Amino acid sequence: MRTQEEFTDEDDFDDRPSKSQLKREMHDLQALGLDLMTLPASRIAPLNLPEILADAIKEAKKITAHEGRRRQIQYIGKLMRRVDPEPLRQAVAAYKLGHAKDSLALHQSEAWRERLLKDDAALQEFIQDHNGIDVQQLRSLLRAARKDATAAPEQRSGRAYRDLFQFIKAEQLRVNPTENAAETDDADE
Repeated sequence: MRTQEEFTDEDDFDDRPSKSQLKREMHDLQALGLDLMTLPASRIAPLNLPEILADAIKEAKKITAHEGRRRQIQYIGKLMRRVDPEPLRQAVAAYKLGHAKDSLALHQSEAWRERLLKDDAALQEFIQDHNGIDVQQLRSLLRAARKDATAAPEQRSGRAYRDLFQFIKAEQLRVNPTENAAETDDADE
């Protein structure tokens, strides 16, 4: 056995990746392929994927059998070795970020609805934050939602509650159109 001093520059074991590293990279590409499957077709088209890869992703979306889907994902991972994965990762990240922003906007609208139903001071704050709002319609929706909330559970329709949410969501989109731009892009698909 050779000692540390006996190794020379000719022994370049570090030049090539280990078998474990190759496996990790393969699994990363398969995971990226799985993420690509979540993208709508309108987001995949601009990526200029090779036709065989785009077809494999389209086919994988149709497969419902567990083993068949697993094999197709492995095949996608194999095909992805031939493409640069970085633009694909960026596209998936942008799509996920858009959905996160949409979820945040919905949660903010729900929070406003709850605050408006509980507190009259929140109404003044909402009106100040949203210049040009139809105050009369907001107050009407708020009265109807509060009246509906006081009714017995079997007599509630919930329509006023939903209408108030839709009004709040529309107002937030009007005031902050850039925050919710991804929501309207995805709704067009």
